[in-house]
Amino acid sequence: MALLLLGLGLSLVSAQDLNPRAIVRRNYDISKVSGTWYSISMASTDMKRIEENGDLWVFVQSIESLENRGLRFSFHFMVHGECVEVAVVCDKTDKNGEYTITYLGENRLLVSETDYRLYITFHLRNVRNGTETQVLALYGRIPELKPSFLERFEKICKTYGLGPENIVTMSSKDHCYSYKR
Repeated sequence: MALLLLGLGLSLVSAQDLNPRAIVRRNYDISKVSGTWYSISMASTDMKRIEENGDLWVFVQSIESLENRGLRFSFHFMVHGECVEVAVVCDKTDKNGEYTITYLGENRLLVSETDYRLYITFHLRNVRNGTETQVLALYGRIPELKPSFLERFEKICKTYGLGPENIVTMSSKDHCYSYKR
């Protein structure tokens, strides 16, 4: 019995490892993205937007694939010490894994990569008053991911010209976590 429990425990731990063969970078099955997610890290060319009290300082609760092929994101954030929930719907474009949304300017949201069961990385391109901001977000199916996922996120950020100084860890800063469904 003890051997069986040990084997089960080891399989759960290894199930959380980054598996390069499971990574999807195109031809996304967006229906597999639906479900509970947690904010792990964000990166931006404009750090004020992703720092505490920034307009993009939000924590994902869930993502839902819609019948019209769009996505609904449920986020929460703090306002005057209270957790506030907001839902945002993104419209599907003709490109696989690409969505648009109007929020403080024009936005294109792209799925950068995912393995569906543990993590997803999004790239947001916001243009507001002629100024472009790039934002990357790493979400996990569990509240904290192993360092290998964070290292991979750093590499993705570098492809967009963002270094470690542009990255914020979100997982330990979610003050609304206890309210999560």
